[in-house]
Amino acid sequence: MSGERPTLTVSKIRMGTVIDHIPAGRALAVLRVLRISGAEGLRVAILMNVESRKLGRKDIVKIEGKVLSADEVNAIALIAPQATINIVEDFKVVKKFRVEIPDTVIGVLKCPNPTCISNKEREPIVPRFRALSKNPPALQCVYCGTIVGPDEIVRLVLDHVASSS
Repeated sequence: MSGERPTLTVSKIRMGTVIDHIPAGRALAVLRVLRISGAEGLRVAILMNVESRKLGRKDIVKIEGKVLSADEVNAIALIAPQATINIVEDFKVVKKFRVEIPDTVIGVLKCPNPTCISNKEREPIVPRFRALSKNPPALQCVYCGTIVGPDEIVRLVLDHVASSS
């Protein structure tokens, strides 16, 4: 037995989505962005801190019966920019792609600058950011010029999800 690597077995899903290459420790953030709490009745498998040749350690989320929208994929890209999405039908991966931060991010996070016009209650302006860098992610508010980096992006996306629930 010594020298053998432990294996982890998780059953295949019939139809749904597998999100792979999530940075270690961010699987729960991905579920929050997708607004999955467990109460929806979806079968979800979460693997956290598993070995990865590419990332060292990674998380994986499998969701039976759910296909992601473009907005959900874009939100995942902001908190897990190296993630890959696998679409599964009849137990087979029928489509696989890497997430990509869009050039413009609209309404997914709030500008952290309290004086930004997008934060004024009387202004009907949706927060809008321009991608300055995709890896590591860096966004700039198009209204006030505030720049946010990777860790702040994750916090702001999760804050936005929490405030819009």
